[in-house]
Amino acid sequence: MELVSAIASDLSKTCGDVFSVQIVPPGWIHFELTHSTLAAWLQSVAVGSLEGAGEQGTIDAQYNSWRGYVNDADSIERSRDAQYKCPMPNSLFAVQYAHARCCSLVLTAHREGLIKLREPVPNTSPAFWSVIFPNPLPWLNCDGTLRLNHPGERRLIAELVQVVDNIESPDISGSVKWEKVALNLSQAFENFWSNCRIWGEVKITSPELAQARLGLLMATQSVLRYVLEENLGVFAPLEL
Repeated sequence: MELVSAIASDLSKTCGDVFSVQIVPPGWIHFELTHSTLAAWLQSVAVGSLEGAGEQGTIDAQYNSWRGYVNDADSIERSRDAQYKCPMPNSLFAVQYAHARCCSLVLTAHREGLIKLREPVPNTSPAFWSVIFPNPLPWLNCDGTLRLNHPGERRLIAELVQVVDNIESPDISGSVKWEKVALNLSQAFENFWSNCRIWGEVKITSPELAQARLGLLMATQSVLRYVLEENLGVFAPLEL
């Protein structure tokens, strides 16, 4: 415990703004991302770009290294299939649907004035969203804690961290089963959307929570788009 205490003390001095460090007998050191760090990471994924993040620093690597239907798919814009590496497997339609749903919800929020986007109607699926208001998104409460504490929100955040970590880790990305990763993320989105509302009473009584949830949708869309187009070679539609 004396040795562990010395290690934990040094870690707290060098990484205290990123992690909270706790010593647990008989000699474990537990790390937990600070709320402000997680909020900054979510902001970067929601309004930054995943492309070239390892080189440009858009998503800080130190965050990523730590982790805490409708209709038949053949109806989706067949003319665009040729520009992608492979035809769309039917199993990925749920992922495309989740991506399109995220886009639709974000654009609806813009039209209703809950958020304000610089370019509200992109020609193609956006690599990132340009948010004018609120900027930054209100991830944190007035006491500095994360607003997103519902189990559905926490599950979706955990999936986003895992997927981005896979994207940013070249030593393991080659062995990742991206179709399964994409499906898991889309399922986490569906669970989130089924249990965490944005409009209605939430919009009226807790607009900041609604905006934070919209930010989580933006982050989800950004990651889904990257995995669909860059890792799976299929189209990420704005709408279905």
